[in-house]
Amino acid sequence: MAEVTDDPRYREEHLRVRPYAAWAPERTPVPSPLPGPGEARLVVFDNDGVLVDSEPIANRVLAALLTESGFPTSYEQSIRRYMGGTLDRVRDLARADTGRELPDGFAAVYRSRLKEAFGRELRPVHGMAEVLSALAGRGTPFCVASSSPRDRLLLGLRVTGLDGFFTGRVFTADDVHRGKPAPDLFLHAAVRMGVDPGDAVVVEDSVPGIDAARAAGMASVGFAALTPAERLAGASRVVRDTAQLAALLGLDAAVPSPSR
Repeated sequence: MAEVTDDPRYREEHLRVRPYAAWAPERTPVPSPLPGPGEARLVVFDNDGVLVDSEPIANRVLAALLTESGFPTSYEQSIRRYMGGTLDRVRDLARADTGRELPDGFAAVYRSRLKEAFGRELRPVHGMAEVLSALAGRGTPFCVASSSPRDRLLLGLRVTGLDGFFTGRVFTADDVHRGKPAPDLFLHAAVRMGVDPGDAVVVEDSVPGIDAARAAGMASVGFAALTPAERLAGASRVVRDTAQLAALLGLDAAVPSPSR
């Protein structure tokens, strides 16, 4: 396919008139075929639950704070309803369920508690450093595109030691008007990386992320480490761990066995 830099739709003057949001209805929301091993020209990683093992921490903190705020929520409910979305989505769903607003300062308290918990507990997803090293060694471009605010994403990458893999290749919900499941963030990442969306593969562990990849016309790999595989059935393919991901991407990555 042609480079996006040759496509006038991606030029700034066109995007001002017809932003990504206007493209979505023209895209068929079905999984794109996954390129053969080694053929992807860009791999786009979600962050939470894919690069860093943050989802158990984030959903435990979120469920506790929602419950304290008068919106009783279990850890399992938080995983099922909110994983992969933004705090705006949490706010919208809470309003739809109860007709009430989250209290003032909710976001600030959540982020403060999460930052403390990350500093104590956050680890990279097992084997992901080896996958990233193998991609870099093969010369396949990759980036991260996450619903997290930029400061939280950078903190997580720094704490886990993965930040060096993504210098200048970090894209977040702060960069676009609409987060996942809208396609805006993934399309933005493709433009910035100079790759046609049809030549990119997204690695995601959430339903909103898989929906966003489909809407962007990108192939996707559902990473079913925490999310049940059946919930990621909209992905082009589903894997359960980094060893399977490495094999699917055609990488010679020595992923160590999980410690017992």
